[in-house]
Amino acid sequence: MFARSVAVVGTGYVGLTTGACLASLGHRVVCADIDAAKVGKLVRGEIGIREPGLAELVREGVAAGRLSFVVGAAAALAELQSRGTPVEVMFLCVPTPMGVGGVADLAAVEAVVEETRDVIPEGCVVVNKSTVPVGTADRTSELLGRPDVGVVSNPEFLREGSAVHDFLNPDRIVVGSNSSQDAAERVAALYARLGAPTVLTDAASAEMIKYAANCFLAMKLSYVNALAELCERLDADVADVTEGIGYDKRIGQAFLSPGPGWGGSCLPKDIHALLQVADSADFEFRLLRATIDTNTRQFQRMVEKIRKAVTGKRSGSVTRKRIALFGLTFKAGTDDLRDSPALGVAALLKQAGAELVAYDPGIAAANSSIDGSLLTVVDDPYEAAKDAEAIVILTEWPEFRSLDWQRLGEAVAERTVVDTRNLLDPAVVRRADFDWVGVGRAAPYVASSLATSSVSAVRNPA
Repeated sequence: MFARSVAVVGTGYVGLTTGACLASLGHRVVCADIDAAKVGKLVRGEIGIREPGLAELVREGVAAGRLSFVVGAAAALAELQSRGTPVEVMFLCVPTPMGVGGVADLAAVEAVVEETRDVIPEGCVVVNKSTVPVGTADRTSELLGRPDVGVVSNPEFLREGSAVHDFLNPDRIVVGSNSSQDAAERVAALYARLGAPTVLTDAASAEMIKYAANCFLAMKLSYVNALAELCERLDADVADVTEGIGYDKRIGQAFLSPGPGWGGSCLPKDIHALLQVADSADFEFRLLRATIDTNTRQFQRMVEKIRKAVTGKRSGSVTRKRIALFGLTFKAGTDDLRDSPALGVAALLKQAGAELVAYDPGIAAANSSIDGSLLTVVDDPYEAAKDAEAIVILTEWPEFRSLDWQRLGEAVAERTVVDTRNLLDPAVVRRADFDWVGVGRAAPYVASSLATSSVSAVRNPA
């Protein structure tokens, strides 16, 4: 494999992981960002992202001279040019947030194209790594107005909390281009050392693959949450049901754990974006709309479950009831609060008049991104539990399994746990005289099935 000169524009989860991992594969990489303060920290080796292994890769890349950071996309191209290695591939890893009506906002992509189109070397390949709507590769080509520059779609499939592992151990590499087969093959060659299956296709199909994958996962999560509700009504046990269907290779074990709902930086944004694409094609994607409706209902269902646990009634009042929330991030192992279902449930509880105190291993009490009018964040789970009338598990942090439940019992006003993730062993919690309430769990079986199941309790890796 030949080392390439690569520019990566954007240093968020995707951009920084892409740059650091490509450098680890031997490529010469310059990462650019418009945030000068952020670039300064990266130059000093300060990584503001909670991502296992990323800081080490960044430091190794910088020390080896294969990775550097600059302010501005044009500066990244100039940096490589000054080294006598003009950029061969430029990755666009900039934010594409959900805009008005759910459509992806491509302003950042268009800004980078505007900044760089006159200084991109002839023969360079521009790669859309960000999740973008179908048709963006063609739009990028139009904005560039450079027939001598190839445009490729190379979607990322990185899970927060395991992004480095996912990049270096990919299930597949997807590369799509309408302009040049050679451009697609050159981008695919960047990953040659990884030995992953490679899908070479047209740009629209590559863009669709990303949306299709994430929306399928959202549908699977909505399905299992609806299934859990049905299990409760029929006195079946969702843990046994999902274990039974998960052994079917056509279904698999992943994304079969019920919870408070799905969220995060990708699934909500992508499912709304694909709906917009479908609407523009005059296609009514009813299955996706049902997926969203089911997820919205799940937030409310968790609140009803908490109300009943606290008051004995699904519609009971929680006004001025102190409730401890364990977990705020959208998934364990990250510090990401974007579209977190935990915050969705918290907002509904707050509207109902509850007093909320929260603890999350990834979120410091001083975190300025938390709305102080919604809840109070503390740095100790036992402080969060003080005088609470219920503890609610909202994120599947494994640390919660090893808490001292006897000590928590001494802190709370009422020994009630609502485990929206089915994370805890009910037998352990009940030995501390807590009432344990799970999701979709049949009461006669919860103690035995959780202890004997051969399937991991945490099945949702993304």
